[in-house]
Amino acid sequence: MEMIIYCGIQASGKSSFYKENHFNSHVRISMDLLNTRNKENRFIKTCLETQQAFVVDNTNPTKVERTKYIEIAKAYKYKVIGYYFSSSLESSLERNSMRINKERIPDIGIRGTHKKLQIPALEEGFHELYYVSLNEEGFIIKDWQNEI
Repeated sequence: MEMIIYCGIQASGKSSFYKENHFNSHVRISMDLLNTRNKENRFIKTCLETQQAFVVDNTNPTKVERTKYIEIAKAYKYKVIGYYFSSSLESSLERNSMRINKERIPDIGIRGTHKKLQIPALEEGFHELYYVSLNEEGFIIKDWQNEI
């Protein structure tokens, strides 16, 4: 089984990427949907106990935040895959401005996540790590090179 962790600021394409690439194979674990850590933990535990593949579709901007997911997944013998979504602050703010209603995030939230963003590294415990960028034609996925 595998657990996938998305890392990146808001409006960098994570949820759209999920719909295009993992919707038919992985349960989506997202604070946008679940709203509380208690619910998130319960859903993750159910996935682990039932050997269900899942994606953690949150910003996961720091090593500390990612470590809790990596440790529990490895305890259940899951393969841990990371996707880092590269996006400039300006392009994320622009994409966010096109969102409507509850999907739109206050700019201060995006700026705050951007400030604390730590680029992931294989040494955190990932079995695989990928670099994702977005252009006019769609997503570009590249193998991790341990540098940005």
